[in-house]
Amino acid sequence: MAYRTEMGLYYSYYKTIINAESFLAGLEQITKDTVTEHGHEINTLNRFNLYPEVILAFLYRPFRAITTSMKIPVEICYQVNRGELSPVESCEGIGNPHYFYVTGVFLIAGTVASSIFLLGVVLSDSILGGLLAVACFAFNHGEATRVQWTPPLRESFAFPLIIAHIAVLSNILKYRKSGTIYSILLMAFSIPSLLFWQFSQFAFFTQICSIFVVFALDFIPYSTAKTIVNSHIISFIVSFVLLFGNEMMITALYFPSIIALAFIIYTSPITTRINLRLLYVLVLSLIFATITLGLKFGLSKMLKIEDDAHIFDILRSKFTNFANFHTRLYTCSAEFDFMPYVTVEKLIESLLIPLAAGGLLIFTIGFVKSQMSSLVWRQPDSYERPEVFYNIVQLVCYTIMAMLIMRLKLFMTPHLCVVAALLSNFQLISTISNKKISRFVHVSMIVAVFAALTYQGLPNIRKQLSIRGEYSNPDQEMLFNWIEKNTKKDAVFAGTMPVMANVKLTTLRPIVNHPHYEHVGIRERTLKVYSMFSKKPIAEVHRTLKSMGVDYFVFQLMNCANDERRPQCAYRGMWDENDPKNRDRTSLCDLWILAANSKDSTRIAPFKIVYNTNNNYIVLKV
Repeated sequence: MAYRTEMGLYYSYYKTIINAESFLAGLEQITKDTVTEHGHEINTLNRFNLYPEVILAFLYRPFRAITTSMKIPVEICYQVNRGELSPVESCEGIGNPHYFYVTGVFLIAGTVASSIFLLGVVLSDSILGGLLAVACFAFNHGEATRVQWTPPLRESFAFPLIIAHIAVLSNILKYRKSGTIYSILLMAFSIPSLLFWQFSQFAFFTQICSIFVVFALDFIPYSTAKTIVNSHIISFIVSFVLLFGNEMMITALYFPSIIALAFIIYTSPITTRINLRLLYVLVLSLIFATITLGLKFGLSKMLKIEDDAHIFDILRSKFTNFANFHTRLYTCSAEFDFMPYVTVEKLIESLLIPLAAGGLLIFTIGFVKSQMSSLVWRQPDSYERPEVFYNIVQLVCYTIMAMLIMRLKLFMTPHLCVVAALLSNFQLISTISNKKISRFVHVSMIVAVFAALTYQGLPNIRKQLSIRGEYSNPDQEMLFNWIEKNTKKDAVFAGTMPVMANVKLTTLRPIVNHPHYEHVGIRERTLKVYSMFSKKPIAEVHRTLKSMGVDYFVFQLMNCANDERRPQCAYRGMWDENDPKNRDRTSLCDLWILAANSKDSTRIAPFKIVYNTNNNYIVLKV
């Protein structure tokens, strides 16, 4: 029950596989799923990037079988008395499916600090830089990840692989490595991250853009660039096949940008004849933008794929007055809003932004000095630190992403830690300094930085460690008990997205809509289901739900509440905006509230209230 929204959806498939007769039987159930979108058979591996659940379930089944046969205690269960509520059995230990799952998540997440340390060492040429980067990450952990709150989210599995990929890439750029072995090393991280998270391809799109900038400025040799782009080409192909031809991968920006970068790299023997630097950069930029955007929109139109259309709608809504029902569902959530200033304040107070700004300043001064002689005419390999330049460009991309969508600060904050490590780069500081600085003085300065960082950051760690609590939702528990006792196993449910994920996970009942919104079909389904909060005629809404095979509709009365501060973010306001022709009609929400308070279902016929406890969760028979 604690896993709301997408988390409950993802965990339900892990539960399906471990409870199946065999691993292969469980795998077949999730690849031929008829429960998640009643009326449709879907391949959830294709739609939801469920390889983490498949891998963990694959490991759990033999682990449990071996420990059971060898009588190794890996799980302790006890009964918990809960006062007025009925007692429940609670289990803990790695033998418990949930503990095993969360342990797997935290093991993967635990590698992030190692990757940040390696990046810090690579960029600063010192162990001290790695330690500084890790210290920044530890002291800003609450602003750098959500894994402690949302273990099943795709980012918990994929981001550690993305940051590890960047660490490997930075090392390749630094030493100008090339060859098959390095492509394979990059693919070892890029392929699983693409399989684990749909957004990984957008993260890698920013990497392709960053590599393009580095290549266009002649900071990396042809052989190294070829090694990098080849790894992305193969990663895309392998991921596309293993995701059963996920359509969104074709029309997202990642695939077209790979083609654009590959074209630029493989035609560089021709374009490299341009010696005027500004002209060379402009020509390459024009080629890159034309191929990327042309392929993206051309493929979308030709294949009629609109799965990622909502992403561009969200961006459009942030800079214009454009809005529709789907963009409101996103942008009215704090996670998808602009990054609030309070986040910036926290990062300033913890000294992360000042330290990263210092690292950026050192880089900028050194970079400008090194490029003064090649402003007009191209000079290949004119900058000796391509890995530093790449990470600066990558940070810019991540910062823009985080500013636009607060949820994406998980990319920005760790990279601020990485850039802060540049303060420990003695060679870089010596290059920009007019006076010679001894290593002792430099190390002393870094120690002072550590002291200040610790003074500001320790309270953040104490705050993280002081968080204690347990999940309790008696009203929802009573709802699920009622569903299991009073509805058929094949009864079909519709309702608000967070609740539907819990209904599927806890009761295993079929649902028609769910929180994974990155598919045009489910967005259309959700719009139909959420017409229960509109001002459409009640008979029309009833027919819509009946046509979808819905037996019960579940919602909370608070879903009908107004939002005085942001009226367009309440379901009522969304529907007034989305369905202006019915704006003057009575809201169905008013009818649900009236019927719930009066206990009179005749007011909402042909719907009927079959469950209403404490005027919180309401179940309507359709």
